Amino acid sequence: MRWIVPLAALVAALAVACSSSGAPPPTNPLDDRSVAAAGSEGVVDPFLAAYPQYTDEATGIRTVLGTPDLGVGRHRVAFVLSDDNGLVRLPSVRVTLYFRPGGDEGAREGPIEQARATFYEFPYGLRGIFSTQLSFDRAGTWELEVQLPQPDGSTATVAFAFPVADRTLAPAVGDPAPRTQSRTLADVASIAELTTGFEPDPALYQRSIAASLAAGRPLVVVFASPAFCTNALCGPQVEVVAELAKVYGDRADFTHVDLYENPHEIKGDLDNAVRTPFLARWGIETDEWTFIVGADGLVAARFEAFVTRDELERALVAVLDGTSRD
Repeated sequence: MRWIVPLAALVAALAVACSSSGAPPPTNPLDDRSVAAAGSEGVVDPFLAAYPQYTDEATGIRTVLGTPDLGVGRHRVAFVLSDDNGLVRLPSVRVTLYFRPGGDEGAREGPIEQARATFYEFPYGLRGIFSTQLSFDRAGTWELEVQLPQPDGSTATVAFAFPVADRTLAPAVGDPAPRTQSRTLADVASIAELTTGFEPDPALYQRSIAASLAAGRPLVVVFASPAFCTNALCGPQVEVVAELAKVYGDRADFTHVDLYENPHEIKGDLDNAVRTPFLARWGIETDEWTFIVGADGLVAARFEAFVTRDELERALVAVLDGTSRD
């Protein structure tokens, strides 16, 4: 199967504005159909550039891999599917993992693993993502085949290849969390210096990452910029974390670190923005990440791109109850 990397067409097809600030959804979002049909004359969304993008020439189905930071081990793999009618919203799809010893060309080895990827709808119903857990036993080129049942009873099959490194850039499960001195309300004159969010929750800015780790507190830390959440992999993540903080705040700390060091100076123009140096310390290259860190200071779960409350809460409860590190 031949795959091409689309440029403006797919980026424009999936780019919509959202806010994770607690504000209501955008008043004029692109609906699924207009998103899918936006075409190559749309504006290229720079926020999507870090995510591998694929188009299947036979079916016209477009894929964006939301979790490109993959390494040897077991990882969450998440992706967005769309076609000319909008987002593909099936409850789940069957996925089969193969290894390609010769890279993109040549025969594939496998199937290595089979699983089901569950569809998780984002808040407000504007977006959604498929997510599953897969294991990679070696570095190299891997291929994921996705089977999509069709209304006529047939099955459409699409596949896309992607690299897996020896180690991830961001901390993997079991790695120590970087002891970064993220800023808190005590360090600034106004909460506007800490977040681009419209209605930020002060509870997310009470204690630095380093302080939580030193205190031996389980920690949920989200790296995101609420005002600049503009692609298909991005959702109201800070709002979701704030909701969980209200329920589990007596058992864990919850911290938001904005992608930008100077939110109060941006004023809607990213030319004024300065990326926070903590992103490099954490090995973060895409624009929305959430980590769960155990009381031992080790990463217990990692989520690249948006993760819904259900998916995140299950992982958090497992950590708090000491039942798993996934």
